[in-house]
Amino acid sequence: MPLSTDYTNRLTPVLTDIARHFGTPFHIYDEKGIRDTGARLIKAFEQIEGFREYFAVKALPNPAILRLMRDMGFGFDCSSVPELVLSRNTGARGDDLMFTSNNTSLDDFLMAEKEGGCILNLDDISLIDKVPVMPDLICFRYNPGPRRTGNTIIGNPVEAKYGISHDQVTDAYRKARDRGATRFGMHTMLASNERNYAYMVETSRMILDMVAQVSDDLGIRFEFVNIGGGLGIPYRPEDEPLDLSAMGREISALFHAFKKTHGYAPRLCLESGRYMTGPHGVLVTRAINRKDIYRSYIGVDACMSSLMRPGIYGAYHHITVLGKENAPPDTVVDVVGSLCENNDKFAVQRPLPHIEDGDLLLIHDTGAHGHAMGFNYNAKMRPKELLLREDGQVELIRREETMEDYFRTLDFEPDVFSPA
Repeated sequence: MPLSTDYTNRLTPVLTDIARHFGTPFHIYDEKGIRDTGARLIKAFEQIEGFREYFAVKALPNPAILRLMRDMGFGFDCSSVPELVLSRNTGARGDDLMFTSNNTSLDDFLMAEKEGGCILNLDDISLIDKVPVMPDLICFRYNPGPRRTGNTIIGNPVEAKYGISHDQVTDAYRKARDRGATRFGMHTMLASNERNYAYMVETSRMILDMVAQVSDDLGIRFEFVNIGGGLGIPYRPEDEPLDLSAMGREISALFHAFKKTHGYAPRLCLESGRYMTGPHGVLVTRAINRKDIYRSYIGVDACMSSLMRPGIYGAYHHITVLGKENAPPDTVVDVVGSLCENNDKFAVQRPLPHIEDGDLLLIHDTGAHGHAMGFNYNAKMRPKELLLREDGQVELIRREETMEDYFRTLDFEPDVFSPA
């Protein structure tokens, strides 16, 4: 989607100077936009006692961003040990952290226990016996299988590798209780980038029904339910945004009804990543070449290692040209990088205004799953990350990778093993 008017008014007048100072390409994130979105999320669910957002670290794993989340009172949803370490470096401990991994190793479990532990969100019933010490608080990820349909991105739950099946739910909590767990939560995630709020309402209804069933079967009480992330953002200008207020009202009503029936209600948790940061980041890159053959190509100084979503699954990211935001498109071009891969494209057959070498292009909505999904094919380096502070200052929050970084893993003591 086009940048918010507020972000546009603050960023574009100084963007040329920012690019001159830091060099391109770079991702630049908006502190004010992130904080405003966090405040809206809290407001939407203020009627549910104990509501908490667990920011999905995988979306934007940068310490400066995590400190913003921590400052807003959010916890962290972590998928790996390094994500746990990043989150713990903000001061998060124990129930501030939700460790939702899959195919988890013994070493990962041992690391999860350190420094105050975390909420273990187990993905498989077989993991109950593999956890070295069963924590007091345990959670399972529920996969309803054919009882629900996933959205177009996350796919059919029956085909997903995640979660325990419907028939395993009661046994999973019974086994965890028998191993010593006394506190319980339940998690699910069935959608990704979903802008139809009714889908999330039905997910809430589903998980509350499962909580009621397991509570009746085992006589246990659930402290929280986590309906996952997956809140969508409008990548295209014509897309309608998620109606967060309506979603909050209808989900809150479900929790109030549950409390009236059962005498209590669990807390609600979300693990939004894209929704929190996605619209509040742009990839700024400079046009360096135009090529006219069977198609017209605009070559830029970023490539797929900076943003792989368009190349890997055709995701749309809106593009504007600095100073030409209101100019009519005069040509149809592919916007491309320098990788030896034909899918190294940020846009395919996109109508854009006339672009000259040196123009700055803004590739929108890269605040989630942008830099985080980068890679080093062709020995391309991932770009720097900047943060536009609320006071107008711009801070470097991650430097660009260098060749020295790339070669670092080749610098080691020889280790030659001769099998018997």
